[in-house]
Amino acid sequence: MNYTFQSMTQEQAEEIATTWHYKDEYSFYDMDADQEDLKEFLDAEKRNDSYFIVTKNQELIGFYSFNQITEDTIDIGLGMKPNLTGSGQGLDFLKAGLKFIESNYNPKKITLSVATFNQRAIKVYKKIGFKEVEVFVQATNGSRFEFLKMALLF
Repeated sequence: MNYTFQSMTQEQAEEIATTWHYKDEYSFYDMDADQEDLKEFLDAEKRNDSYFIVTKNQELIGFYSFNQITEDTIDIGLGMKPNLTGSGQGLDFLKAGLKFIESNYNPKKITLSVATFNQRAIKVYKKIGFKEVEVFVQATNGSRFEFLKMALLF
């Protein structure tokens, strides 16, 4: 796994926001699907030092956000480049993110939220050891959607 993590630049945020478009129901994850999310993603101050791009062999393959919720808990968000999703690379991408977290934050718990329809991602999270915590409904993308909160304990 030759993954490299670097703080996300404004140019990289704009590239992701404007050129990454997912197919079919996964278009839910397009940055421009929700204007509030897009505005936050493109705001360098709100992105601060919690967003990282991930490259493999010098090619941009994804990004992570790491938010310290408590001293012991990190909440993550992540996205893979659309043409790489569904290709079997998700597990290694997730392992790289967890390794980065352990090296830089030393948490006792990592949490994430995923749309319940995204069984492909949920399967990967469970394979790594994430457990289901709760299902909740959140307003986003102009409607209300069901999400699954998951947690991984160390």
